[in-house]
Amino acid sequence: MEEHRENSLDTLLIRTEEYLKTSFELFKLNTLKEILKVVSAVVTRIIVILFFFMFFLIASIAVAILIGDTLGELWYGFMIVAAFYGIIATIISLFLSNWFKNVVSNFIIKQIQK
Repeated sequence: MEEHRENSLDTLLIRTEEYLKTSFELFKLNTLKEILKVVSAVVTRIIVILFFFMFFLIASIAVAILIGDTLGELWYGFMIVAAFYGIIATIISLFLSNWFKNVVSNFIIKQIQK
């Protein structure tokens, strides 16, 4: 009878150990899945933003050339476009920097909670 108890206790300990190992592996895999989901969403957004940036860069060069050609000196157009972007950057840094932080934070939180 005593030997049966020890055998049962050993079996219980072995199964408990296996259960804990399996639970830990499952936790690691679920965590990895969530991290990959967030990273893939962020990378996708970065790629889209990069393409928009390239579009606006090329469009800005075209507008600068057009303005410069119209005014007679090519560099006038580039200076006007640069001043325009400088004004926009100043406005954003003064008034919208907290808004950008909130948008990015909310995006990451939403991706984590999915």
